[in-house]
Amino acid sequence: MIEIREADPGADDLRPIIQAHLTHSWDATPQTSNHTMDVASLREPGIRFWAIYESDTALGCGALKALPDGTAEVKSVHVLSKARGRGLARVMMDHLADLAQSEGISALVLETGASHLTEYDAARRLYESLGYSYCAPIYGYAPDPNSAFMRLALEPRA
Repeated sequence: MIEIREADPGADDLRPIIQAHLTHSWDATPQTSNHTMDVASLREPGIRFWAIYESDTALGCGALKALPDGTAEVKSVHVLSKARGRGLARVMMDHLADLAQSEGISALVLETGASHLTEYDAARRLYESLGYSYCAPIYGYAPDPNSAFMRLALEPRA
């Protein structure tokens, strides 16, 4: 059974996932444009982190960073290669959106690799399929030819 739990990104079972995410980003992105967060960054105030488990095996992660404009930035969504193709990244993205919406966050925003960085093709396709649209640089970022910025407006819950 798949379960999403709020977690410490420095937990022993999650460190390999964070390291895989960092390795992917370092290999796929010019270093001047890399915004991937390490364990210490993911533990900073205003950031919440979740892990996807199957039984007691950690398979992926995702985080939300609260922004002062009333939005939240999606960070560090990663699924281990051995668990890909099962829709787990979509499960995490849906979890983050549901949580943000229930907390009255106006939109989810994110930064990912631009279209010429083909290692991010699957991520961009996922975000597009979830209703994210391309937008101007989000809070805290400058324009960057290696970055694509996306936004998903969240309707307030009645």
